Amino acid sequence: MEEQAYSNIAAYLFVDLDEAWIREQRPIIRDHCVERDLRGTILLSREGTNVFLSGRPDAVKNFWMFFTSLPPFRGLTYKESFSNRHVYRRMLVKVKREIISFGRDEIRPAISTSSRIRSKELKQWIDDGRDILLLDTRNDYEVELGSFRGAIDLNISNFRSFPEAAELLGEDVRDKPVVTFCTGGIRCEKAAPFLESLGFNEVYQLDGGILQYLEECEGAHWEGECFVFDQRVAVDALLQETDTEYCFRCQHLLRPDDLSSPLYEVGVSCPFCASQQHGQ
Repeated sequence: MEEQAYSNIAAYLFVDLDEAWIREQRPIIRDHCVERDLRGTILLSREGTNVFLSGRPDAVKNFWMFFTSLPPFRGLTYKESFSNRHVYRRMLVKVKREIISFGRDEIRPAISTSSRIRSKELKQWIDDGRDILLLDTRNDYEVELGSFRGAIDLNISNFRSFPEAAELLGEDVRDKPVVTFCTGGIRCEKAAPFLESLGFNEVYQLDGGILQYLEECEGAHWEGECFVFDQRVAVDALLQETDTEYCFRCQHLLRPDDLSSPLYEVGVSCPFCASQQHGQ
């Protein structure tokens, strides 16, 4: 087994940040990352921060000591996995309107969000056959790789489409317990309270998201892979990197069968876009 010498961390926090403070701290935060050869993205917004970083473990820990010394981020913790390389290409610290784009200003997780359900409690509910609605809040290309068995897929191409799709859910499901889930939990911080605003009576968000569930429950009731937003592309139910890749031309996700197709040419085309390529 290759040495897993790099730490990959993810964290987010909904907290009100002052725009002047963001402008002042952004270059300082970036300098701290670059000095430690960290790569990834840190989003800063009036509604909080969203962090994805990779680097040597000591460098990551050292940076985190600095980052959580900043008053708004004190006590913030991260989820961690390991790899044999950097999983991001470069280091970005970006200022955005939202740390996760939703487009509904009335939903403010820093002030109020929905109840959480722990991974093992959700597993027990499913084991017991409890009548619940598992709602996947992720994009269609993520769901294509894998999801909880029996989960509802809203067939959305981006998270800003979630509100409109959720409004189409039937009245018959609004009295059921609804458990929302996403990769790491951040999307559910907005999706779950939005469902409550529509009149859903009992809404939960999976604490820590899919990745924490897979870690704690060893993939029980999960089918397929889990898409991740880094160079690994996807992990299996045991959080190991899979062979799934991207087509550089059309961005379609490619499984091993697709990669072995005669229509696949690295950097040129894949079975999903080859006809377009050859027709040019």
